[in-house]
Formats: sequence, C-alpha cells, structure tokens
Amino acid sequence: MAVSAETREKQQMMIDRIAAEGGDPPTFIMLQDEAHRVIDRYGIFNEASAEDRPIPHPTTLVIDRNGIVRWRMTEVNYKIRPENADILAALRALEGPARP
Repeated sequence: MAVSAETREKQQMMIDRIAAEGGDPPTFIMLQDEAHRVIDRYGIFNEASAEDRPIPHPTTLVIDRNGIVRWRMTEVNYKIRPENADILAALRALEGPARP
C-alpha cells in the first residue's frame, strides 16, 4: 500500500504518466490522505515539500497484527529504498524463533 496526500485525480495522472512512458501501472493500493491523518500519525510528512504538492517522506513500515510498528525505514531521498532482505528479516522477526 502507498499513502499519498494527493487527490485521486493527481494519483491517476501519475498512473497515466507511468503508462505513457511504457511502465507498468502500480499493482498496489494507493491510500488518499489529503488531510495527512495517516501521514502525520507516522511522522512522515515532508515539511520541505511544495505547498501545492505535499508529499510524505518515502517510508517502509512493518506493522504487526496489533497495529504496532515493528520496523521502519524513512529516507529523504526517494531513490533510496530498503532491501528486500531487510524487510523479509523484519517480517521473520514477527514470527518469533524458528521451529525445529
């Protein structure tokens, strides 16, 4: 899931641009959060973003079944993302110790 402070129309414009450039459209859910409720709850709003285009910092969260954040990576540079191995390790840690 991705969280965006943009309107549905702006989200669709991004999806259309990706398709026009020959890319595959996103296959994940895009949450519209114009009021920043979710973005602010997790403290990821980018104060340096343009007023007409508020965006959160790129963040990956691993949240347990009780809604507790167990792992997070927030980055200012949107090109830097966590490695899949890091996310998988965080997910495995939620499972507890390995069983014989």
